[in-house]
Amino acid sequence: MIKRLIHILAGIPIDKALGNLDTDISGIHFDSRRVENNALYVAIIGTQTDGHNFIDQAIELGAKVIVCSTLPVNIQSGINYILTPNTAYALGVLCANFFENPSKKLKLIGVTGTNGKTTTVTLLYKLMIHLGYKAGCITTIANFINDTELPSTHTTPDPLQLNKLLSQMADQGCEYVFMEVSSHAIVQERIAGLQFTGGLFTNITHDHLDFHKTFPEYIAAKKRFFDQLPDNAFALFNSDDRNASIMAQNCQAAKHTFALRTMADFQTKMLDHDLQGMQLYLDQSEVWTPLIGQFNAYNLTGIYATARLLGFEKEQILIKLSLLQPVNGRFETMRMRNGAMAIIDYAHTPDAIKNVLATIQETLGTGQQIITVVGAGGNRDKSKRPEMGKIASKLSTKLVLTSDNPRDEDPQTIMLEMLQGIDSPQLSKVLRIADRTEAIRTACMLAQNGDIILIAGKGHETYQEIKGVKYPFDDKKVLNEINQQLS
Repeated sequence: MIKRLIHILAGIPIDKALGNLDTDISGIHFDSRRVENNALYVAIIGTQTDGHNFIDQAIELGAKVIVCSTLPVNIQSGINYILTPNTAYALGVLCANFFENPSKKLKLIGVTGTNGKTTTVTLLYKLMIHLGYKAGCITTIANFINDTELPSTHTTPDPLQLNKLLSQMADQGCEYVFMEVSSHAIVQERIAGLQFTGGLFTNITHDHLDFHKTFPEYIAAKKRFFDQLPDNAFALFNSDDRNASIMAQNCQAAKHTFALRTMADFQTKMLDHDLQGMQLYLDQSEVWTPLIGQFNAYNLTGIYATARLLGFEKEQILIKLSLLQPVNGRFETMRMRNGAMAIIDYAHTPDAIKNVLATIQETLGTGQQIITVVGAGGNRDKSKRPEMGKIASKLSTKLVLTSDNPRDEDPQTIMLEMLQGIDSPQLSKVLRIADRTEAIRTACMLAQNGDIILIAGKGHETYQEIKGVKYPFDDKKVLNEINQQLS
């Protein structure tokens, strides 16, 4: 694909340009190692490295255009230099222009928040398929173009991957695309240059403070997404979340709300629920769903509201809504041979752990136990570890602390930090087993007929990251193997 430089610079603030803007480029790169002949290289200042240090390497490999925020000392003859104040933002716009602005050919909906993004995006995509439309989705678990599944490496891909993916979706006739928008992606300008039809805010709780440092900074990152929505888009907020009003400040899009507890444009009430599903009173109509828990009631209300704001009729949405099945790794259930029920869930924040355990508690009968297996990821926000331990111990009959993705940290240290949040009276119910397989096996051995086993933290993941290496590990597969060994 060959593009004229002057055309793909549209929308980028340029402080200075050296060379010939009326030249052709073969591609865009921000990794100097991937540069090919006649390419454009964008020097990004990252958290670990500064792309400006690799400008010479990019030129050696054939780069003809350099986009940078600081001009190099040695200006080379025959090379075009574009000086711009924010190269990360420029990369997003350049990629959008290079792929002929695919987001403008689609109805693109962004979903952001701490919990519920993956479920909301995946089920919105499935709802559109059920309604007979071509659609795509971009999530933590996987990306889909109609019926074709593509692997996912990040919650929100980098601008080059993202615009290429959106271009493929447009080429294959997708009309609707739903994507998770992470706080990292917003701050790192990965969505720069995209045109959104709408945005949805699920909720916000403490997470990613290893990256954002403070909770107000985390809130501000999410808020930026809604600040940037155009006035012809819609913005949908969960008004039961106390930070929804902050998200809506300065938002120029048409604002709408959904809720379970407070007055809102779209309201839902839970009428009945158990581990088989729930009956909802959604927008003054009853609907049954196989999804479980208050958190899923919120997700489904947001999904319904989004579909209504996209112009679909109430009845057609409700009919298809009842057909939606749980997302992989989100409150997935498995009946065990010893009569217990196991639940696999991605819950890895204090609020998510609380929501899942509270949902399970509401379904418990006399004498039933909740046995929870949970860990915390290494090299991530440490502040949430004691809180996760505290919540899990209070809402469980027995608690097995274990390893999640320890990454470069010692699993024993992570478990001790979780243990610090557990009140003394609860300590007697806690076991520490670093080996995740053995932790799951122990929970299954402790469980009796009618008990609930919650295996939290990894959900859909099929690996465990230890010291920079990703080892195969799938909670569902491990649980299946253990189940076969039970008498």
